[in-house]
Amino acid sequence: METRLQKLIADAGIASRRHAEELIAAGEVTVNGKVITELGTKADPERDHIKVRGKLINRQLAARENVYVLLNKPRGFLTSLSDPENRPLITELFPPALGRLHPVGRLDFNTEGLLIMTNDGELTNYVTAARNHVRKVYEAKVKGVPSEDQIERLRRGIRLEDGTRTAPAEVKSTGYTATNAWFEVVLFEGRNQQIRRMFDAVGHSVLKLKRVRIGHVTNEGLPLGHWRYLTPEEVARLKGGPKKGAVRGRQKSAGKSSKEVAGKPLAKADGAASKKPARKAAAKRGTVRGASKIKR
Repeated sequence: METRLQKLIADAGIASRRHAEELIAAGEVTVNGKVITELGTKADPERDHIKVRGKLINRQLAARENVYVLLNKPRGFLTSLSDPENRPLITELFPPALGRLHPVGRLDFNTEGLLIMTNDGELTNYVTAARNHVRKVYEAKVKGVPSEDQIERLRRGIRLEDGTRTAPAEVKSTGYTATNAWFEVVLFEGRNQQIRRMFDAVGHSVLKLKRVRIGHVTNEGLPLGHWRYLTPEEVARLKGGPKKGAVRGRQKSAGKSSKEVAGKPLAKADGAASKKPARKAAAKRGTVRGASKIKR
């Protein structure tokens, strides 16, 4: 069956659908030896030879099993698959047996919290699309105490330093002192460092930021630095489906609650000062049968 190339590339676990579109536009995708640059072009992996950056992806499509992992990301790791500055990457927190996974959305280097990793482009596309209203809930500690007028500006949407305007957000005060304040922030979009930029725009910089919920999935029972598989029910709901139902592909954590966490240490989460050889060696000792702790 013919399918759009960007979906096939995402299904093969090469990249998210958005990144796949960039690969196509850059001329890095071929079908039967012909360079394809037009978005929306379709191909049949059972009939056509599809290559990304010169590598055939047909076998990956044929053997693909969907993997869905939830990470409670520590500070000091980059949400990326590579980095020219050689900073610690989130991919180093998982054993190679999981295969090539890409992040669903991003968390910046100094932000903690929930991050989904998968090879399923369909889930990535649904969760990151603002039109689907998947709630991302954050806890933020900010410098100083913003006024109610300033918070109301954030709720309505605010113009950022680059001229773009944010969508309306839910912002609720959860406590304050004479020098700092804490807020719960709910976003339905995902601009780069959006919450930090929002509070900067009203003169109160973010000191600490943590994502505690994606849709219905929370960090309950998942300590910082651990990961676990999402259950089939969780995946179905993240895709906009019912609370219960079958999910296509491999789900090693089926039937387990978010509190069932077990596993071996993988790597040290001590930021950019970490030794890369040590991280890699530790990662090889990991396991795919539960959660894994990054010692701090």
